[in-house]
Amino acid sequence: MSSSVAPPPAAGDTARTRVSFGHWARAWLPVVVCIGVIGLESTVAFGADHTSAPLQRFFEFLLHRHFTQPEWWRLHMTIRKGGHFTGYGIQSVAWFRAFWMTWRTDDPARNRVAVHGLAMMGTFFIASCDEFHQTFLPNRSGSFWDVMLDCSGALVLQVVIWLCMRRRIRS
Repeated sequence: MSSSVAPPPAAGDTARTRVSFGHWARAWLPVVVCIGVIGLESTVAFGADHTSAPLQRFFEFLLHRHFTQPEWWRLHMTIRKGGHFTGYGIQSVAWFRAFWMTWRTDDPARNRVAVHGLAMMGTFFIASCDEFHQTFLPNRSGSFWDVMLDCSGALVLQVVIWLCMRRRIRS
């Protein structure tokens, strides 16, 4: 018999493999879902020209008031840019969580800084890809300012995570 053939894995090894795949999936699935949502929203159908009228009807119904066009334009832009800020902030939290669950170094403090940095880099990458993709759509445009807005939302939530973790560590 050849000694180069590896023995079958022990029962414990197989369970450990399943657990590590499940752990990996739990860590990264929220990132994939967030990227999917961003991809769905980054289409012709979600351009400002298609979202304005339905959102205006919804907010006029919700708030029981009629908006003039200048008022609505400002509110619609606030809603859209607030969506950028919030959505990419959530995306950065998903990146942070995934890296926190799967990325380890020997130094916990250094690990934490690295994970925050990786979360910001992931968010910047997806925001940049999204804006680049929008340059090819007839009713959308790519904007570096939107990338900066997206990263601002990410930075705010990363600071919140940092402060919460700092407070928790001290407790």
